[in-house]
Amino acid sequence: MAGTRITIRDNGSIKIEGDFEIVDMQGRVFGLGGRTQVALCRCGQSQNKPFCDGTHKQCAFESVIVARDLPPPPPPPRM
Repeated sequence: MAGTRITIRDNGSIKIEGDFEIVDMQGRVFGLGGRTQVALCRCGQSQNKPFCDGTHKQCAFESVIVARDLPPPPPPPRM
């Protein structure tokens, strides 16, 4: 399986690298022009959503994320 790496950048975007595709709510694929790396907006101010355009630097977006473990998912419902 090809690897995908997602990096949550402090005070910035979400960087995705590797083999991936990005789709909208209807399942339509965004054309990435052959890119194997993109940055997604976290601040909500990009004029190119869902992609980052660097606006987080002007709007003083701040968010520092520290890696942590998630709890196990709940069991599936019984049928």
